[in-house]
Amino acid sequence: MKRWITLAAFALSFLLTIFISTNDTVTAESRVDANCTYNGIKLYGKVQIVKDFPDITAEKVKDFPDLHVQKVTEFPQDCGKWQVVENFPDFKVKFVKEFADIKIKMVDVFPGLP
Repeated sequence: MKRWITLAAFALSFLLTIFISTNDTVTAESRVDANCTYNGIKLYGKVQIVKDFPDITAEKVKDFPDLHVQKVTEFPQDCGKWQVVENFPDFKVKFVKEFADIKIKMVDVFPGLP
């Protein structure tokens, strides 16, 4: 009887390890969700570029971005469209070279999720 309990505990711990590691991998890869948000912050709209106290840190990359970003001068109402402003932003972004919250690729057309 002890042997079966030990075997069942081992199997359960093995399955939990697989389940937890699979969920961690999915979460780490998808920083931006399907609604074009990161931690509840919409990734479109009026953006202020700051050096201190950002809502999100972003790294500009050429390959494997989390989001394609297009700078626009008006109507930033779609995923990935950013209108850079000095006052009254929807969110603030600080550009960093490593350990960013999201990775972005600047594009001229087709902004949004890759």
